[in-house]
Amino acid sequence: MSNEIHEFLRKILEKLQAIDYVKPESLPNIDLYMDQVTTFMNTQLASMKRHKEDKILTKTMINNYAKNNLLPPPDKKKYSKDHVLTLLFIYYFKNILSISDIQNILNPITDKYFKNDNGLSLQDIYNEVFGLEHEEAQLILKELARKYKTSLKTFADVPKEDAELLHKFSFICMLSFDVYIKKLIIEQTIDKLPSLKSDSDNTKKKKEKE
Repeated sequence: MSNEIHEFLRKILEKLQAIDYVKPESLPNIDLYMDQVTTFMNTQLASMKRHKEDKILTKTMINNYAKNNLLPPPDKKKYSKDHVLTLLFIYYFKNILSISDIQNILNPITDKYFKNDNGLSLQDIYNEVFGLEHEEAQLILKELARKYKTSLKTFADVPKEDAELLHKFSFICMLSFDVYIKKLIIEQTIDKLPSLKSDSDNTKKKKEKE
């Protein structure tokens, strides 16, 4: 069993090392056209693809984000570094959260820090958040090892030919429950944030009074 756990951890470690966030020094220092933005994102996040033919970002996605007020409009069809940073945040959020939840998280950040030349910038926020990735990766690795070890202890009395499938099923169930609980916590935290709709309604009422 110990050899199996060791091999599992080796493969997971390789995967974690391959899945890397976009380093600050890799961010573009010049404004980009849409084609350049999609090329940058698809190149930088290639290791995140499940299948080789998958697309990280497309023109349609960018247009949809703009329509849903997730992404500020480009300046003369050019996208700044802050646009790229916003798209990176959207990419990480969109796999687990709804558009409305992402709006509630991200819009207050972009409203205040997008192209902010005085004080904290969007890149400062990005650097701070993703600077924790190495420490978090180590914690994740330890937790995965614990769950995998637990999964190997399940279904002890079943025939050997059935055990591998059932062990993997147990492992998937434990991970899924973990994701489910964390998603609930994220959603509850979002629900405690100031409502964008309420802010919009208050602004509208204020204008009507004026």
